[in-house]
Order: sequence, then C-alpha cells, then structure tokens
Amino acid sequence: MSIEDDIPAIFLDKLSPRGYAAIEKCKEFVDNYCLPADEIYLSQLSDNPATRWKSTPEITEKLKKKAQELGLWNMFLSKHYKEGPQFTNLEYGLMAQYLGKSFIAPEATNTNAPDTGNMEILAKYGNTYHRQKYLNPLLDGKIRSAFLMTERGTSSSNALNISCSAIKNKKGNYVINGLKWFASGAGDPRCAVWLVMCKTGKNEKTPYQNHSVLVLDAKKALATGKARLIRPLTVIGYDDAPHGHCEIEFNNFEVATDDMPNVLLAGLGKGFEIIQSRLGPGRIHHCMRSIGAAEHALLRVASRANNRIIFGKPLSQRETFITQYAQHKIDIQKCRLLVLDAAHKIDLTSAKGAQREIAMAKIETPRAVVKIIDWCIQMFGAEGMSQDTELARMFVHSRILRIADGPDEAHLNQLGRNEAKSFKNADKFFATYEAKRIALGKL
Repeated sequence: MSIEDDIPAIFLDKLSPRGYAAIEKCKEFVDNYCLPADEIYLSQLSDNPATRWKSTPEITEKLKKKAQELGLWNMFLSKHYKEGPQFTNLEYGLMAQYLGKSFIAPEATNTNAPDTGNMEILAKYGNTYHRQKYLNPLLDGKIRSAFLMTERGTSSSNALNISCSAIKNKKGNYVINGLKWFASGAGDPRCAVWLVMCKTGKNEKTPYQNHSVLVLDAKKALATGKARLIRPLTVIGYDDAPHGHCEIEFNNFEVATDDMPNVLLAGLGKGFEIIQSRLGPGRIHHCMRSIGAAEHALLRVASRANNRIIFGKPLSQRETFITQYAQHKIDIQKCRLLVLDAAHKIDLTSAKGAQREIAMAKIETPRAVVKIIDWCIQMFGAEGMSQDTELARMFVHSRILRIADGPDEAHLNQLGRNEAKSFKNADKFFATYEAKRIALGKL
C-alpha cells in the first residue's frame, strides 16, 4: 500500500521531497523491523523484581543503530531547532502515525516521550552546560530523562496548584520539598536528568511568575537520600518497566553549591512559559501516534474477523461488523485531519498560534481512539484482553492520554471559554443581516 493512501490529499503538496521520502522510509522501518521486534522486546524484560528496573531489552539498541543508519533519528525536532533533521511538524506528524503502531518504534527512533519534550525545552531554553551535559547525550540516545510536574492530591493540570517548593537557604542554595508522582521515565536505569516544576515565589499579584523549572542531576540527587524514588505507579495494571511512572519525594533536598549556577532553566519564574512551550507540539505527537495505534488495532481485528466463525459465517461478513468498521475508519480520518491541521498551523505560526487547533485534536483524538480499540477488543473476544495480543496494552496507553498533558475536561473548558468570546459577533452578524434584508426589500 502506498503512503499516499495515508496522507490526506490536501496536505500532499505541503510535503518536501525529502520529507515524503522520510515518511515512506519510516513506514518501511516500522513494518519490517519494529512491529516484528515488539514481542522480542517484551520477552527480554526481566520478570524478576530485583532486576526488572535495572536493565533494558537489548533489542532496543540494535534497532536504534538501524534507525540511525536510515536517518530516522530525532525527527520530532522541527525546522525551528538546528539540532534536529529539520522536518516540519506536518511531516513528522505523518511519520508518527506509523511509529504509533509499534510499542518499540518511538524509542528506536529517539522520538519517545518524555524525552522529546525535554529535548525541545533544553534546546530552546538551555545554556551551554545544559546542552553539553544533558541535551547532547539525549540527542544521541545515550541517556533518558523525566519531567516532574504532577503532584498527588491536587489538580496538577492547573500548574498554579503545584506546591513542591524550592526555597533558597542562607547559603543561597535551593532546598526542595514536596512529592511528585507519575514521573514518566524516572524508573529507567539510564535516566540521568530530572526537569522539576517547583514553586519558587509567593507573589499573589503575579501568580504565573511563582514557578520555575529546575534541572537536576537525577543520580546525584538520589545518592543524597534526600530525594527518594518511592515506587513505580501502575497504569491500569501496567508498570511499564523499565520506563516507569514514578513517585518521587524531596525531603529537604539541597542543591549542591557547585550545581547552583546551572540549576535554574531560563530564569526565575519562567515555569509557565516553559511548560506551555513543551506541551504544545508534544500533544500532537501523542495524537498522531494514537491514530497509528487505532489503525493497527483495526488491521488486527480485521484479520481476526476473517477467521472468527459466528454461527457458520465469518465475523467479517456480518453486516454489523462491516458498518461499524467503516464508521471507525471515518472517525480515524476525522482525527487525522484535526491533528495534521494543528501540525501545519504550528509550522505556519507557532504552538501558541495553533492553540485552538491543538486543543481540538487533543480532545477528540484520544477519546475516539479509546472507543475504537475498545470495540476491537470486543470483536476479538477474550483473547483481545490478554497479553497474547497488543490490544489491551494499546487501550491502556490510549486511555492515559485522556488525562496526560491535561484532562479532556480542562482542554474542553478552555476551548469553550475561548470560543465564547466570539458569541457577541453572532448578534452583530444578525443585526447586519436584518439591516441588509430590509434594504433589499426596498429595492
């Protein structure tokens, strides 16, 4: 099947020849290497609790080497970043739909979260020290990272609620206290840096300047005993080892004096600016990968339906199956258009200029994909809920996206409030319309 079948016609002429070739190459890499390697990856994970979080499957490094040979590396870094291969967000969005079909493909191409977002902000806001110590090894796929923002017992989608504090002591060093959780990637033995959202001010007149992002050496912090990785949290039963979603506690953790000159990212009170910059394109990456997962789930269930006999007739010949399958294909295309429109708008303006389009894609895509994969599990039968297919894992990863990077409700409310600002234009339109009707009636 040609990749043109997966690219809406309206966007075909927006792709560079180089971008088109990379999209095609990405599809082939996923089909020929990543999808067959998914089961190998899972089989190489240790079942021993003592070693499960201390090693990573060896197949990953082999695929990373192959991806680099093919030039499929760090594709998410758009033309706005000199460190990347200079693809547009639209071009990478089309690559991501293939990457989302495979569990291992994002890490194999160094396009896995949360490293993508962390690399973007280190590239945009980091100083020379941050770039040399963390960004360059991340770009090379030699280390991993985590972003510590979410906190237990509070609505963290509103960052004003973040209470983990970083207060300077008499020596002028930051002392951090607080509990972070769902720190994705923090369980990985290669995780070398934490980007931590902390409250560093208390000015009620400028609440959006009271938070900062601190750059911490993860291994050095853990070695003090004042920063503790308490446990990996499960996501609907999955621990996602060795990656993990971890609970981390800071108990009077004092940043070392030698680290102080480089611990603050972009400056005091820049936390809100940084997280908004980080989350915009990342939401599009998640959405496009989700579309790929939904497409793969439908392919899986189509194969199952060809061979599942219901009262003497294959499921694939049942009218209800065929019509529901068609509806899900429509829903996927609808989401694909929303996501690619948002990606293209980012290219034309910026993430801030595409807030409306990003919000629409972020709201609609995960909930549509969850519905589609749930149906696929239902059509597949009990086996679809087991570890013998990828459907259950895909469902979990898709479901978390309705909460990750802000829950549906928060985005829907913000989008609604922004749209409501234009309500007054409706009165103006119809007042003008009425005046024109009266004028025309006098002709």
